[in-house]
Amino acid sequence: MHVWKAQQLWWRLAIVIVCVVGLASGAQPLMFFTTQSNLIVAAYFAIAIWWMIVHRTTKAPAPRFRGGVTLWIVTTGLVAHVILNHGQSPFPRLADSSSTGSLATWSLFLLHYAVPIMVLIDWALFGPRGLVRLRDQLVWMLYPIVYGTLALVRGALFPDVSSRFNYPFFDFATLGLAGTVIALARVLAIIAVLAGGVIALDRMAEFVARRLRSGHVDNSIRGRPIAATVVA
Repeated sequence: MHVWKAQQLWWRLAIVIVCVVGLASGAQPLMFFTTQSNLIVAAYFAIAIWWMIVHRTTKAPAPRFRGGVTLWIVTTGLVAHVILNHGQSPFPRLADSSSTGSLATWSLFLLHYAVPIMVLIDWALFGPRGLVRLRDQLVWMLYPIVYGTLALVRGALFPDVSSRFNYPFFDFATLGLAGTVIALARVLAIIAVLAGGVIALDRMAEFVARRLRSGHVDNSIRGRPIAATVVA
């Protein structure tokens, strides 16, 4: 297949465009996980598009790192929906054109919902598959752990800074030490489960693709003459 005709290329280009529009239309500071994870997504898929064109392939580069990118952006979406939006649907706010900050609302929708869903679809539908390992979970977890550690240090050293606590589970001034530890442990446990889910989805996609390929081969063999089948 010619790479310019590959749906993988155009889907990944769409991811980059949606990501850039979401970042450019909002005012999310760099210290937020939302901003960082979306910047990582935009950079990775921009490089992936370049890689696909140069190497004339439909496969994305660095599949194990791609798994981490998928985990981080899905974490962004889940935290935003469950913790920040309290599980409420984002669509009523989008439909209310009279609400103040409608552009910012659309920006957050793109960064919190559209991009995570698009990246997850890319992970499920497009290869390469079957290259991530269970130990990759530990590597993927390093970024959220380092991010959380730096966020806590920032909040402790600079109490008067704007947006002292990026997310509610970092607010040790309100939660207390024990409450913060419990809240962070829950978040890390959820991320660990998500990491396992990312790997499981990869395994499932690989299994389905293998079954489809084997079924195609079987059908091709059944349609060939007996003599040709024996010779093959």
